[in-house]
Amino acid sequence: MPTTRHMVNRQRRLTAAESRRVTARPPVPSRVPRPKPRKRTARAAARRSVPRPLLLASLSLLAVLAAGFAGYAHTRTEDLRDMPAARNAALTDTARTSEVKGTVGQAVDAVFSYDHTDPRRTDNAADTYLTGKAVGQHREMLARVRAQGERQKLVLTTTVTQSGVEVIDGDRARVLVFADQSNTSTAKGGSATQAAAMFAVDAVQRGGSWRIANIDTFNR
Repeated sequence: MPTTRHMVNRQRRLTAAESRRVTARPPVPSRVPRPKPRKRTARAAARRSVPRPLLLASLSLLAVLAAGFAGYAHTRTEDLRDMPAARNAALTDTARTSEVKGTVGQAVDAVFSYDHTDPRRTDNAADTYLTGKAVGQHREMLARVRAQGERQKLVLTTTVTQSGVEVIDGDRARVLVFADQSNTSTAKGGSATQAAAMFAVDAVQRGGSWRIANIDTFNR
């Protein structure tokens, strides 16, 4: 029959064994909540969806266009520097500059607008506002519109939005023009398109009126 001493020793051994078992048990790692994935914004998704070669090609194209315009601007700046300020009335004669700007704006609106129901109106505008090289340039530019005008029932409307007189030297002037163009086909199944245009014109004064003598679209 076990004595009290034996029972105490047994209880001590059981307690020590339980303590060793608890100590040897590996700790349970606490669960750390995983961060929820952030939703990609539409802009970020679009940016990631653009293939890198296409993005590089677009940037290269923009660089070429910027360089081309910078080259043109640099050339024009050098040309203007070579001209004495006293000869450039665009810098000194406000009334004359306004006259050139207004006449060229009216001319561009008229000669680059076309209505298949009244093509003669464009011809009359060309006779009024064009001279020299610009006559052939205008004929070539509107050749396709005239060829398809009746069949497609085309209506072309050009509106000058901005213009700036670069030079007025005696009876000659150069004007930079920005315009909006709307081309509408009223035929069955036709459509409408809009585009912006930038070009320069050289104007000459003949008989007290300014006429466009050359149209420069910068396609050199």
